[in-house]
Amino acid sequence: MKIRLAALGLVVLGLAAGYFVYPKWGAPEWFNVPFRLGLDLKGGVHLTYRADLSKIEDSKRAEALEGLRDVVERRVNFFGVAEPLVRVERTREEDRLQVQLAGVFDAKEAIALIGETPYVEFRTAQELKLGTSTEAQVVYVPTELTGRFVERAALQFDPTAGPFVELIFNSEGARLFEELTAQNVGKSIAIYLDGAPISIPVVQEKISGGKARITGRFTTEEARTLVQRLNSGALPVPIELISQQTVEPAHGEASLRQSFFAAVVGLLFVIGFMIAWYRLPGLVAVLALGVYTAISLSVFKLIPVTFSTAGIAGFVLSIGMAVDANILIFERMKEELRKGKTLGAAIEEGFERAWTSIRDSNASSLITAVILWYFGSDAVKGFALTLGLGVAISMFSAITVTRTFLRAFHSRKQGAGGFFYASGFNLKP
Repeated sequence: MKIRLAALGLVVLGLAAGYFVYPKWGAPEWFNVPFRLGLDLKGGVHLTYRADLSKIEDSKRAEALEGLRDVVERRVNFFGVAEPLVRVERTREEDRLQVQLAGVFDAKEAIALIGETPYVEFRTAQELKLGTSTEAQVVYVPTELTGRFVERAALQFDPTAGPFVELIFNSEGARLFEELTAQNVGKSIAIYLDGAPISIPVVQEKISGGKARITGRFTTEEARTLVQRLNSGALPVPIELISQQTVEPAHGEASLRQSFFAAVVGLLFVIGFMIAWYRLPGLVAVLALGVYTAISLSVFKLIPVTFSTAGIAGFVLSIGMAVDANILIFERMKEELRKGKTLGAAIEEGFERAWTSIRDSNASSLITAVILWYFGSDAVKGFALTLGLGVAISMFSAITVTRTFLRAFHSRKQGAGGFFYASGFNLKP
């Protein structure tokens, strides 16, 4: 009785997970969690930028790129772009920033969201003699202090000068700003925004406290806009757009339909084979496979996993591996039945003997998935994630769900199992 109650509980769990995957019949609004679809299935914009690290020390370039990624991600989130994918690529030739915005189809708007992010830098004045000229010309040379050290910006008002923008640096930025002002007392420090000077104050004394002013002929609205742009993220390094690609929603929908159709057809073939070849255990495996599929998709929704065509391929492959585990178990069961053991003993012994093979093969698959996820591109990461999660859940499905269902189906009065526990063209196990 306990085994049958446990089997009933697993069926209820599978039905609940299936209802969460595909909610109908008056499900509450909070229950309708959509699947997260990638750019190739949903459509959207893919932008590639080149990052200019020529002014960054080699030891700090990785940190600057990570800062760039965080800032751009915060920028697109700030403007309401859902589920952006922002990552950096480092090669010997150049450093790139990849931005994928699923569901955004206006490339100009997407470029504006990122490109309007201001690049702030502080430059010091130096006198240079050009050619044969005896007169020195003042040029402003970039320093280490840039917008990546800005913690936040605030709009302030001066009774005489009008609105200005106050920059509050982080601890490292405050130290750099104090050193910079101490070294340039009586000289000017230019504040550049997106490559253009907007304020060139003369330093009267060393400035401590980690605050700087950006003054100019701002209107209140201009100063407020600048503050919003700075708070949404000042780029730590300049970037240049080098390519853009738009995936139309119709193309994404077609890819989704094709992927779904392929997955359903493959699943139906597997179900037909398992029932035709393994009979009652095959039917049990199909029920366990249904529970496995519902739980896996629920987990993918909750994490959430971003589905791409590669991710769907990884999930379908994990279904095949779940079936493979059941086949190992059933073959071990047949061997025990041929030895004359009762059906109950054959079920227990079959699971015990198959477990080591299932454990080792799944462990190697999980290791492979981790390696692919760690070193792979975005498409490979999606494949590796769904495959890894699917394999982990399939171990639970094969060892717990299938075993519980087989125990619940068999009766203690049964002998060697007969026709329903045979396989293929055999009439006996």
